[in-house]
Amino acid sequence: QVQLVESGGGLVQAGGSLRLSCAASGRTFANYAMAWFRQAPGKEREFVAAISWSSGSTNYAGSVKGRFTISRDKAKNTVYLQMNSLKPEDTAVYYCAARDRPTLLTLVLSYQNWGQGTQVTVSS
Repeated sequence: QVQLVESGGGLVQAGGSLRLSCAASGRTFANYAMAWFRQAPGKEREFVAAISWSSGSTNYAGSVKGRFTISRDKAKNTVYLQMNSLKPEDTAVYYCAARDRPTLLTLVLSYQNWGQGTQVTVSS
């Protein structure tokens, strides 16, 4: 059974940086796509970034392109989200997700496995 555990969230001032981690376990992820989503209060969960576990190819939401970087460490079975130039509108609970196909889709329903989420708060 796939388990995803996020960490690294916290409170940061606007313009600052944070790095989120997602430790994955329960199977091999060679044919998986891994992604980060976020959900702000009163809003729907939205796609942030995705990465193919095998090839390392990436996809980003327009709102974070150029500021966020998704990466993975195969040896540690961990996915990262480096977030720079943070803005108050980036405030949300960030979720790690996995799907058992390498296609980098952006829909919530495309991902079968989810972590518990980690809070990111950006103050102005």
